[in-house]
Amino acid sequence: MNNKKTILIFDDDINVLDLCSIILENAGYHTETSSTSHDVIEKVALHKPDLVLMDNWIPNIGGILATQLLKKNDLYKHIPVVYFSANNDVHLLAEQAGADTYLSKPFDLNSLENIIAQTLAKQ
Repeated sequence: MNNKKTILIFDDDINVLDLCSIILENAGYHTETSSTSHDVIEKVALHKPDLVLMDNWIPNIGGILATQLLKKNDLYKHIPVVYFSANNDVHLLAEQAGADTYLSKPFDLNSLENIIAQTLAKQ
C-alpha cells in the first residue's frame, strides 16, 4: 500500500517543475506536474493530490483563476493550495486566489519542504 502524499505542481517553467519534483520526491512525496492551469479540475480529478502547488504566471488562465476554480469545486475545495510566485505581492495574490498559504520565489529547499509539511499537517 502506497501512503505517500501526492503533490500536484502547476508551473509553466520546466526547470521549476523539475526542481520541485526532485526536492519533494527526495522528501518522500509523490509528485505530478502540469505546465498549464486551464485544466486544473481535470488534473486534480486525475491525480487526486493531497496538496496543490500553484504558480501565479501560468497559462492559460493564470494561478488566481485556477485556484478559485478549485476552491469553488465542492469535490476538491478541501485540497490545500500553496501559492508561489516571484511577485512581491505574493501574499495578496494568494489571498485573492483563495489559497491556503504562499511561498515566495526564489525559495530555498527547506522553505519548500517546510511549507508543504506544515500545510499537510493541518489537514
